[in-house]
Amino acid sequence: MQLEQNFVNGDFIKPASGASIAVYDPADESLVGHVSAATQEEAHGAVTAACAAQKKWAALTSIQRGDYLRALADALEARADSIGRALAAESGKSLADASNEARYAAQITRYHAEWARRIEGEIIPSDSPDEKLFLHREAIGVVACLIPFNYPVYTLLRKVAPALIAGNTVVVRPSNNTPLSAFEIARAVQQAGLPPGVVNILTMDHATAATVCTHPAVGMITLTGSVNAGRIVLDYCKANIAKPSLELGGKTPAIIEPDADLEQAASAIVASKTTHCGQLCTAVERVYVHESVHQRFLALLKAKIAAVQFGDRRQDPSRMGPLVSAASRVAIHGLVQRAVAQGAVLETGGVMPQGPGHFYPPTLLSACRQDMEIVQEEIFGPVLPVLKYRDIDEALALANDHQFGLASVLYTENYRTAMKVAGAIQAGELYVNRTPADPYQGYHAGWKRSGLGGDDGKHGMLEFTQTRLVVMPF
Repeated sequence: MQLEQNFVNGDFIKPASGASIAVYDPADESLVGHVSAATQEEAHGAVTAACAAQKKWAALTSIQRGDYLRALADALEARADSIGRALAAESGKSLADASNEARYAAQITRYHAEWARRIEGEIIPSDSPDEKLFLHREAIGVVACLIPFNYPVYTLLRKVAPALIAGNTVVVRPSNNTPLSAFEIARAVQQAGLPPGVVNILTMDHATAATVCTHPAVGMITLTGSVNAGRIVLDYCKANIAKPSLELGGKTPAIIEPDADLEQAASAIVASKTTHCGQLCTAVERVYVHESVHQRFLALLKAKIAAVQFGDRRQDPSRMGPLVSAASRVAIHGLVQRAVAQGAVLETGGVMPQGPGHFYPPTLLSACRQDMEIVQEEIFGPVLPVLKYRDIDEALALANDHQFGLASVLYTENYRTAMKVAGAIQAGELYVNRTPADPYQGYHAGWKRSGLGGDDGKHGMLEFTQTRLVVMPF
């Protein structure tokens, strides 16, 4: 079985050691590949290469950088099937979904290429009549990009594309669960002809990742991951006072008002909870239902969740796929068992399947309380707790009574209710009569422990810049 090599300074490098990371298919637990584990010296060399390339990259006109990004988008589309095959094998996604993720990554790359002529500074009035203040937007330098396992192709370009258009270079650490697709992206980088050192991609252990993130040349670290991972990154940032951009945990509340289209809401919430086995940062994680429609809505949810079958999606794409690992499955089952012990009612699911693969059935819990662990902690799996409320004020209080504030959902036909929730929900996003989808022209940013900074849109691109004020008397 071929060993994937790390990508540094425009080439795949011969490993300095025999250490490697095994990659397994979560659907049947079979071995699908090995990737070279970077040594600390190799990681140091990657940052050095990115640092050397950055000055020349930033010296290009922004439209030249945009041309390179468009070429990269073309290469991603041309290689979408090979990227998709690698991603499907390591993630449990269907081949169609995995290939489409590569095409969606090409779209966000093109989107950020269009910022080439739109990165703007400001002219600010001075207190003096014979003076002007000019605020410039400049690149930060080398950015360390830490990529999650759940949408590793899209998230990689979600971070790399805005970093590059702003004039930075990058060192990317993909998840050790899903690294094979990252090296297919490296081949697209080669195909697009990006200058050596602009994009570097390496797999590594935590100690080596610390070497990258605390290197003196690293000026920014961007992470999508857990709260605990975010705390570790903040510790890394202390070394250089590097800029953090963190998308962390989520616990999306969905509020179901009595005037909602219950059929539509139930279908959308079940799809949100079972897409990629619920391993989405913005998947609905808790449902608050008005007491007048609680029983009807619960029955709809139960019927729709019970109808979802799990299995290998490369054989049957209509099924729900596996969790990322055995440890994840054990942790999620533990959450369900403790919820039932605390008084929750198991409506469907909640059993540990037999046989190979990290599968867990779609699970619905009713009679949940706000103080339960299942309501307070991120599940990141296909488990849905349901609670009832009396009025919209109570629903808002429950939704906001939480450590996380990434996304939120409201189903109602009353514009007054929608405006009230829009002005009071403590979350970075509110989706009205739909479930989250992270439009890349928006701004995906969390409140509270859900993160610092954000991704997407103008504001996500500007995360990768720093300012210089020029005070000019005349």
